[in-house]
Amino acid sequence: MFETTERPHVIRDARGKRPQFYEEAGLDTAMSMILVLASELSTLRDRLDSAERVAKLNGMDLAAGIEALELDQAALEEREARRQDFLARLYYLARKDAQEASEAETAEGFKATIEEIAQG
Repeated sequence: MFETTERPHVIRDARGKRPQFYEEAGLDTAMSMILVLASELSTLRDRLDSAERVAKLNGMDLAAGIEALELDQAALEEREARRQDFLARLYYLARKDAQEASEAETAEGFKATIEEIAQG
């Protein structure tokens, strides 16, 4: 069986204006976050179901093992890295919107400064 804990980090920011499906500000971002959460939850449920089925086939009490598990530092760091990757995907659109707003302010401020100097 092939097992990997690495997930390719391929989040890239798309250029240009995104389509907007809802009139209410922020609703598209919220829906994107909900879909990321739904995807994660679905994957987690499938993996947990698989683990429970494999454990049962091998006569293991998985629930008791999980309760007794004490993680070492490497496992804690791996979980934190996975959590940070998840949060980056969850807040992707919110971060992108904030970045675009920041860049727009900078461009407007630059133009206003140039106009002030030109009138000067």
